[in-house]
Amino acid sequence: MSDIPTDISHDQNAVRRQKLSDLRAAGFDPFRATCEQSAFSADAVKAYVDGQDYTVPISVAGRLITIRDMGKSQFVKILDQQGQLQLYLKKDLVGEEAYAAFKKLDLGDIIGATGTLFKTKTGEVTVRVDRYVLVSKALRPLPEKWHGLTDAEQVYRQRYLDLIVNAESRDRLIKRSKIVSGIRRFLEDRSFIEVETPVLQSVAGGAAAKPFTTHHNALGCDFFLRISLELYLKRMLVGGYDRVFEIGRNFRNEGLSRRHNPEFTMLEVYQAYSDHRGMMTLIKDMLTALCRDVLGTTRIKHAASGQEIEFGGDWREVKYKDLIVEATGDKDWFARSKAEKIAKVEAMGLAVNPAWEDFEITNEIFSKRIEPTLIQPTFVLNLPKELCPLAKISQDDPDTLDVFELTIGGMEIAPAYSEQNDPDVQRRMFEAQAGEEIQNVDQDFLTALEHGMPPAGGMGVGIDRLCILLTGAESIRDVILFPQLRPDAKA
Repeated sequence: MSDIPTDISHDQNAVRRQKLSDLRAAGFDPFRATCEQSAFSADAVKAYVDGQDYTVPISVAGRLITIRDMGKSQFVKILDQQGQLQLYLKKDLVGEEAYAAFKKLDLGDIIGATGTLFKTKTGEVTVRVDRYVLVSKALRPLPEKWHGLTDAEQVYRQRYLDLIVNAESRDRLIKRSKIVSGIRRFLEDRSFIEVETPVLQSVAGGAAAKPFTTHHNALGCDFFLRISLELYLKRMLVGGYDRVFEIGRNFRNEGLSRRHNPEFTMLEVYQAYSDHRGMMTLIKDMLTALCRDVLGTTRIKHAASGQEIEFGGDWREVKYKDLIVEATGDKDWFARSKAEKIAKVEAMGLAVNPAWEDFEITNEIFSKRIEPTLIQPTFVLNLPKELCPLAKISQDDPDTLDVFELTIGGMEIAPAYSEQNDPDVQRRMFEAQAGEEIQNVDQDFLTALEHGMPPAGGMGVGIDRLCILLTGAESIRDVILFPQLRPDAKA
């Protein structure tokens, strides 16, 4: 039985498959060929020495993306993970048979080539090819007009094509990788230890979110995909690890938006004998270092507002209550009745659910009217105690917590707490949050706290949102390689 599909939808597919059959009939299978690769494209360009044409040997590999046929010679460009590189092939150099075979190659084919470096009359560093090998035959053509596609989601469904033809996407996702590795280096240089905690958890704790549920056949019980890294990392503090962090995936069975994906990446970091003030220093130093090392500048342009965001200067500190009073124009806001608050919020053009608690009504003002205006780095301090059941109560205001939310570019980037380490207070706060769902309280975590957890500062950083901010992306989908999508009915 033939393994070639019968539903060929385009002549190019048929032509390419015929070329593959011809190669195999001649005794050559490109999918079993290998090649040397001594340098990537950008490294090859750096290896060139002025005035020493044809003396520096090089072996490169990549996908053919441009072919200029000049008869007895060809200038082509290949693409690898660093970018594009020009190759020069001449019949006299590679041999008549190899040159004839090369002329049968198609855009999208992947080759390896060995030769020497030289610079063209236009100043472009190029590889003069002595020999080449086809290592993978592309059986489908590359898209001709990627940005003209009518199905915008195809960018995400076929990310591999987006990476081939869209240099901006490729660069953005490389920056994401550098951001994550930069975070690791920054924390490891400060004696933080990276750990891994369970993705499958018996209690979905550490945040207020709807979890995904799965069944464990061997154990005969349901588990949740974690919604937070927090509670297991705090167990590490109990166990004597004073500085720990994890960069891992969380899963929340909730909505999608420009800033939300059901599967997302978080950094959580905990430092014993510190507090939320210590976390302020840590995050400021970390983001400033990332901007300097990854972007080469501490000043970036915020696409939505057009403002320049400066990471290298002073960062604003402001209390949550002060922002609410300023936004409502009511210094007595927090003494108002629920009915008065609802009337005011509706007058501001915001929708309110009458079943909401007072703090939820107030927080609607913050999330819809205040947060989007906080473009420069801003520490919003002393949030209402109902919002963060895992933090310590402020000593000077029992209605608020020793926490901050770092907001940049109009979105929350990093919340941080002075972590609650009193097991009795923590139990009461958990139970108040759980209400009738008392079975959702993580009893093992409370047992761990009863063995003693040192005072600590803890912080979470949304890696995806941070990458949106630092790369100028429009959506969380643009910084996640393969975001969640509804299954394609045409697939």
